[in-house]
Amino acid sequence: MSAALTNWQKRFSKAKTPVVKQLDVDFAGLKRGTMMLVSSPQELDAYIRSIPEGETRSMEQMRAALAQQHNAEAACPASTAIFLRVVAELAFEELEAGKPLDAVTPFWRVVEPGSRLAKKLSCGDEFLQSMRAGEQG
Repeated sequence: MSAALTNWQKRFSKAKTPVVKQLDVDFAGLKRGTMMLVSSPQELDAYIRSIPEGETRSMEQMRAALAQQHNAEAACPASTAIFLRVVAELAFEELEAGKPLDAVTPFWRVVEPGSRLAKKLSCGDEFLQSMRAGEQG
C-alpha cells in the first residue's frame, strides 16, 4: 500500500460524524445565524454513489441536498470541498491500484472539469472529461 493511499484513506476514515451548528460569525459566504452542516467524507461518498450513471450534480446541488437531509440551511462550502477532494483522491488511487471502475466512488459526477477542485486533483482534468464523456455514451 502506497503512502499516498494510506494518507487519503486515513483522512477518509478519521472523519467525524456530520454536525449542524449555528454560525456565530459570517463564514464562507454564509451569514451569522445560519444553521450550517459540516458533513463528512463518508456522507459525500454515499451521496455520490447514489447519483445514477450518466448524471452529474454540481457542488452546490450536493451541498443543498446534504443540508436538506440534516434540516440545515446550508452545508459548509469549505469542508465540503475538502471532503470531496478526500473522496476523489481515494477513489482515484483505488483505480490506480487496480480496483474495478464500478467499485469506486464516481467522483467525476460531482467534480466539474476545469473547476478549482479539479485542478488540484491528481487524476487531472482530462480524466474527469473522459469519465463524463464515457458515461454519456
